[in-house]
Amino acid sequence: MTADDILKDLRNRKFKPLYLLHGEEPYFIDQVSHYAEHQLLPEAEKGFNQTVLYGKDTDIMTVLNAAKRYPMMAEYQVVLIKEAQDMKWGRDDDDKKSINPLLNYLENPLPSTILVFCYKYGKFDKRKKTYKAIEKNGVIFESTPLYDNKIPAWIETFVAGKGCQVNPQASAMLAEYLGNDLSKIANEMEKLMLNVPAGQVITMQHVQDNIGISKEYNVFELQSALSRKDPFKVNQIINYFQANPKANPIVLVLGNLNNFFSKVLLYHYAKDSSPQNLARELGVSPYFIKDYELAARNYNYAKSMQIISLLREYDLKSKGVDSNAGSGELMKELMFKILH
Repeated sequence: MTADDILKDLRNRKFKPLYLLHGEEPYFIDQVSHYAEHQLLPEAEKGFNQTVLYGKDTDIMTVLNAAKRYPMMAEYQVVLIKEAQDMKWGRDDDDKKSINPLLNYLENPLPSTILVFCYKYGKFDKRKKTYKAIEKNGVIFESTPLYDNKIPAWIETFVAGKGCQVNPQASAMLAEYLGNDLSKIANEMEKLMLNVPAGQVITMQHVQDNIGISKEYNVFELQSALSRKDPFKVNQIINYFQANPKANPIVLVLGNLNNFFSKVLLYHYAKDSSPQNLARELGVSPYFIKDYELAARNYNYAKSMQIISLLREYDLKSKGVDSNAGSGELMKELMFKILH
């Protein structure tokens, strides 16, 4: 099940007695956890029928004492275990002499209790009996990180869910600058939507005005200048980056350029050059295909390979391997080698 599937069932009051929310992406776990804590029970029932525990501050018996209670003047009670990865889950082996009371409960849970484990920043061991017991009697959701090329589409879906729209170029810029931390992206988008008039599509201009990205000197403009082989503009941007290293760290710039030229290389490999196929092969919106087409014309297959090699070389140099030069000097050297 996806997080949306679980939320849909919860809204329709289709409850299971057990939920295990685990995985490396905390955003979706927090989504379900927040709903369980704030929406499952009416405010009048929470005082008696809702328990919120934290893994590092609790133990199995405290969880069981809460889970085994019957709801007071209500149909259900909610027991939410946050940061469950920090909890000691007890023995989970084939030793018949060992007793795990939590496992015993998970194999026969109380139907009137909704017990939710939020196990973040890692995967629960699927070989364990506790996992199999929850799988049999409840719902397990694994929250996996999104690939970088899926982030722009996620941003567009997130914004659409709030009744707004964002154009592809703006969502791509946000993805490049905010990375793949969905919680951070969601927070920035919430703030951005407050500053965009109702009914307006969020554009690059809105992003630049509200997220603190320079209008003329950003990695998108650098990619564009490199694509059309414009040394004057490239040097303007690199000089700006050198003067503002905190806003434009070399690691971020090199990572973005590596991503861009890797897609240029994929463009050269593509057998079907239709915009729809290229968008699918490159993992980008059809809106951006013209940028890769221009870059591919100016950088053939061999040069694209060389550029990717250069980017890796200068990534190592930026970390002090065989170089003592500053990030500004390294970027200028690299741009010269890319353009010539």
